[in-house]
Amino acid sequence: MMPRALLAKFIPKPSTFSRLQFNQQRGLHSRNKKAMEFIAKGWNALKEVDRVIDYCELNDRRLIPLLNTAKENFELALEADNTNTHARYWLSRLHMKYHVPGANKAVAAALLVEAADMGDPDAQYALGCHLRVENDDVHSDQQAFYYLEKAVDQLHPDALYLLGAVYLTGDCVKKDTASALWCFHRASEKGHAGAAIAYGSLLLKGVKIPESIIKFSLKRGPVAQKRGKSKESIAIDPVEMAKEKFQIAAKAGCDLGLKWLARLEEEEKRLLTQEF
Repeated sequence: MMPRALLAKFIPKPSTFSRLQFNQQRGLHSRNKKAMEFIAKGWNALKEVDRVIDYCELNDRRLIPLLNTAKENFELALEADNTNTHARYWLSRLHMKYHVPGANKAVAAALLVEAADMGDPDAQYALGCHLRVENDDVHSDQQAFYYLEKAVDQLHPDALYLLGAVYLTGDCVKKDTASALWCFHRASEKGHAGAAIAYGSLLLKGVKIPESIIKFSLKRGPVAQKRGKSKESIAIDPVEMAKEKFQIAAKAGCDLGLKWLARLEEEEKRLLTQEF
């Protein structure tokens, strides 16, 4: 039987689950829930702005009530829960992208950096993009790469796609086609149309599939073909995998995905005709 003294180490003291701590945890959950409600209201207002903004001027007065609603709700979300990274990100985006009354680029930058450092993947991706595009500083590329990698660690689709493009072109990093393929593959698994097209087209060009992707894909039925009993004899059909990627792009509404699928279908018909 386990000694009483040893058991006591695993039994929490009564103070560990005090009423005060329970109330604090419940209060934190309540604040987070309230913040998310405000974010949802602000996001809906911003979505309505995006729906009509292409048909009017950027500073159209008819957009101001919607922009004010979004700004007010994102600010209320931060007041409700100052640790909420989504509120910081969306408020930053509002100040940076839209002609909202009282917009301040310095505030936007500060909020974006805070959200990124607090671990928000959308903010990390956005900050990485801004550092790459809008700065001529020598160190900005390194900082951009740092934040992009942080977003990639959380499997952010756009960050995966961008990092894949960086590896494929060798822009500010050593060119690494295998890493590019891995990024495109994981982004396409998240439904990213551009990554799916890039990955599929590289396969059709004859680029070798990395072993890490083969192992990852073996669990997925259509592209895995067993040629024997040993693991080494299991291979991936690159054409079938490319077709699967183009289907992902087509499902996401990408016309290029449909064109690639039609092209593959024509090629298959041509080959069948030659055989007979």
